[in-house]
Amino acid sequence: MAHLRIGSRGSQLALWQAHHISDLLRAQGHTVELAIIKTTGDKITDVALAKVGTKGMFTKEIEEALVENRIDLAVHSLKDLPTQLASDFEIAAITARENPRDVFCSVKYASIEALPQQANVGTSSLRRQAQLKAIRPDLRIHPLRGNVDTRLRKLESGEYDAIILAAAGLNRLGKTQLIRQVIPAEVMTPAAGQGALGIEIRQGDVATRQLLAFLDDAAARATTTCERALLNKLGGGCQVPIGAFAEMQNGRIRLNALVARPDGTRILRESREGGDPIQLGNEVGETLLRRGGEAILAEVYGEGFAVPQQP
Repeated sequence: MAHLRIGSRGSQLALWQAHHISDLLRAQGHTVELAIIKTTGDKITDVALAKVGTKGMFTKEIEEALVENRIDLAVHSLKDLPTQLASDFEIAAITARENPRDVFCSVKYASIEALPQQANVGTSSLRRQAQLKAIRPDLRIHPLRGNVDTRLRKLESGEYDAIILAAAGLNRLGKTQLIRQVIPAEVMTPAAGQGALGIEIRQGDVATRQLLAFLDDAAARATTTCERALLNKLGGGCQVPIGAFAEMQNGRIRLNALVARPDGTRILRESREGGDPIQLGNEVGETLLRRGGEAILAEVYGEGFAVPQQP
């Protein structure tokens, strides 16, 4: 049996994820040690993510610990991992996926439709903002940073009428009391990789890869690979107004994707089915670019929304 050192961010959700993987490894007979690592994204808490634009802002310091052999594996929310990893790293496992959808949370209101005119909604995601504005252009969207507890506290204190969060994080932490609506993926397409955990190791570390193989879920691997291929084709990181949601249907992959203007005035959606996840993601990405996605993304960059560049 092995002694494995896991690197993780220190947020409540990141620690839940790291402990979840630790428990599964211990059940296999391994001993596990946890190293908490503060990332650039954890240090910048007063600026909307879309304005930061630091590549790998939630992964860089953790990857440095991998390179320096201070840890053996890193547990990430897959949506935080750049779509193209540096050649030093590989994703050894993608775990079975939690619900990838977004949820509407509110103290007073039952749904997006039930919000009053000019209601204040919190989210720092351009993807969520664009889709909210498309269905409710009257809403006032405000930046919302901080861990899950901080965001929920701001909602409960009346700072916001509603906030939009990922279902997966709230489900994992058991903090579902303020969920009023699970938003259908056709209304709000999730972020690529949302709801899945990515286990990152040093490239070529065969021994650790083999120890982690039992964590790799075939359906999650196929669907998230497809979503990440689309994101990569569009040249975006997780802070861009791009959505991707793939599902397995009768042994094939169904991909729904979107590119949107942040103000919601133009939303491009594309759906397609295929067998090869990377090919399907590339094809749908190509179609979106051709239909006007390229112009939308150029406009996003031009407006000063910094986009993490791929390596």
